[in-house]
Amino acid sequence: MRHIHNESLWLATAQRPHQSPLAHSVEVDVVVVGGGITGMTAALLLKRRGATVAVVEMQRVGYGETGHTSAHLTELVDSRYVDIESDFGHDAARLVGESSRAAIEHIERWSREFPCGFERVPAWLYAEGDEDAHGLEREVEAARGAGVAARFTREVPLPFPVAGALRLEHQAQFHPMKYLRGIARELPGGGCHLFEESRVVEVHDGEPCRVKLASGVELTARSVLVTANVPVFNLLALHTKIAAYRSYVVAARGAKMPPPGLYFDTADPYHYTRRHEDERGALLLVGGEDHKTGQCDDTEVPFTHLQRYVIERFGSEDIAYRWSGQIIKPADGLPYIGRNSASDNVFVATGFSGNGMTFGTVAGMMLSEAALGRSMPWTDLYEATRMKVLGAVKDMLVENVDYPVHLIGDRLAVPDRTADDLAPGEGDVVLVGGRKLAVYCDERGTLHGLSPVCTHMGCHVAWNTTERSWDCPCHGGRFDAMGQVLNGPPVQPLEARPMTEPTGALVVDENAEPTGALT
Repeated sequence: MRHIHNESLWLATAQRPHQSPLAHSVEVDVVVVGGGITGMTAALLLKRRGATVAVVEMQRVGYGETGHTSAHLTELVDSRYVDIESDFGHDAARLVGESSRAAIEHIERWSREFPCGFERVPAWLYAEGDEDAHGLEREVEAARGAGVAARFTREVPLPFPVAGALRLEHQAQFHPMKYLRGIARELPGGGCHLFEESRVVEVHDGEPCRVKLASGVELTARSVLVTANVPVFNLLALHTKIAAYRSYVVAARGAKMPPPGLYFDTADPYHYTRRHEDERGALLLVGGEDHKTGQCDDTEVPFTHLQRYVIERFGSEDIAYRWSGQIIKPADGLPYIGRNSASDNVFVATGFSGNGMTFGTVAGMMLSEAALGRSMPWTDLYEATRMKVLGAVKDMLVENVDYPVHLIGDRLAVPDRTADDLAPGEGDVVLVGGRKLAVYCDERGTLHGLSPVCTHMGCHVAWNTTERSWDCPCHGGRFDAMGQVLNGPPVQPLEARPMTEPTGALVVDENAEPTGALT
């Protein structure tokens, strides 16, 4: 199969005007940390309600998970309605469907102002085996009981047989970066600001709240909305309730194209499929092959599996784009949106699973209201401080086994490679003079040494081959090849280490203290 570099379709096909970094102190009504769909939605809603807002984005608007999504909008959330009703009750299931519909309708309204290829399409959740198909019949009943207009069918317009499916009309798809581009153009002005390449390292609750950047510049505000994919807090109360996963997408030309729609299967690993039209014709987007961040030995394998799936099921070897994104799964199946624990004026949003564009918009709507002291019908359901489902405790324990296992095990493990083994473009945790370093060999063959200790809570990072990043297997923090933060929860870069270490016994513990604890 032809090898291509990772490139998001959305980032490659939308012009992205650049905004300057924050260079001086700013005082506004609300500071929004993160320039993805949640933060940008909340910011523009607040501006239109007369508030002054400053959005502070670590990279560029949409460069995080919004630019690495598959961009489907649906009431078919990752948590099945059967489970939501069982765990949270009938009213909760109804509110999940209601809030998802409201988010889709919100994007549809704004798409008239910000052209983004918004299109209403049907969605199918399909099973290839009879047992899973029977389960979908039960899911249809639960969804209909929650007010979601689902029906069971054995007719799915895919080029391979299926046993049965849940079908739902009036779902949607769009181009997320064109959508954000429109918001980004309207937001600045009238006392509102949009700052890029401005990394937040501290958030302090208070009256006023204070937000400090790595540059030392501070912002003050009545409220702070932390809308990064993972909140930049070192608070175990939240981080033990979420887990980070990588999900992969390939976009192929010349495939046996199904009709426009959203297609999700019940397989393990699962797949999600949709079409996208560009100036060259139709592209088929197929995603899946999820794994926990930092816990895949070779990240080329998920792409290989997806490419093989596209060849076998849709008859195409012409992969035009491929990319991966980070999804955050909550312990009890629903996102955490609302006031941060032990805070009066700091609000958070995370745990959208594979429904980032839908739940991200729900969160933007909710947080804009919360910043103004208002609530929505879904406020209690998604509250960030909840711990109501007994089954979630078991899931939390399973997910958080990673922390002690990797914290101790990775420190004791002895690398079997040295820096001399690295080819240009490669990285690995290797031995340098008896000391463990995270070493990257750039395209010129120059070696760059870093501490392998994640600056969040001290686990050792692992090299991600396809993304050329350092990924933490404990809480999903990610750093670029040179150690700069790509994904929270860490807020500080990996510490630089000289490549000329004294010869001696292997140093297992770097004795580096995690940094970036916020209040």
